[in-house]
Amino acid sequence: MPDLSAFPITKRWPARQPDRLQLYSLPTPNGVKVSIMLEEIGLPYEVHLIDFNKDEQKTPEFLSLNPNGKIPAIIDPDGPGGKPLGLFESGAILQYLADKTGKLLPDDGARRYETLQWLHFQMGGIGPMFGQVGYFNKFAGKEIADKRPLQRYVEESKRLLGVMEGRLDGRQWIMDDEYTIADISMFGWVRNLIGLYEARDLVAFDGFSHVAGWLQRGLARPAVQRGLNIPKRP
Repeated sequence: MPDLSAFPITKRWPARQPDRLQLYSLPTPNGVKVSIMLEEIGLPYEVHLIDFNKDEQKTPEFLSLNPNGKIPAIIDPDGPGGKPLGLFESGAILQYLADKTGKLLPDDGARRYETLQWLHFQMGGIGPMFGQVGYFNKFAGKEIADKRPLQRYVEESKRLLGVMEGRLDGRQWIMDDEYTIADISMFGWVRNLIGLYEARDLVAFDGFSHVAGWLQRGLARPAVQRGLNIPKRP
């Protein structure tokens, strides 16, 4: 049985099944990337809810695993060389799990890096920009009288949706007919943009028919449906 006692986070969130991958998360667009991935690849895991309402992401135990204080994070008891590995940053975790299982990331060198470029496109563009739209349109930022920040992020989000629209023209998934971690990385963000963030009309989403079709196909996948609700919110 793997010994995870070297990870202080396990003192606050004990591993009931230490032989399984440990996921520390919340069902946000970044968090669900990993839960969807784990559901897709079928790798056994144990999930621990990190309650932002209690600032649990700021506790010493959580910061010992991710000093950046963000979810998701994982501990894989069977990491490289059979040694436990702690890892944070959702994009890095997606790539790690794909490499570990040989799933959802092409083996071919060129297609592998092409997939990773779209993963980084999400991390560097889709996530930060869509998140800012959510802040300024739905959450605390909506009280700010100056609407120029909102307008800036709305316009950039529309531009990014246009990039996606062009890529998905004639394609089922970001990588043609091959479903990959690039798709998984984007589902939660696009879903939240037009749902929780209430920005569907703001970004003229209905004009991006290829993106809309892609999202519908993604959300219809059973693993995606499950992953979007893992862990259950308090």
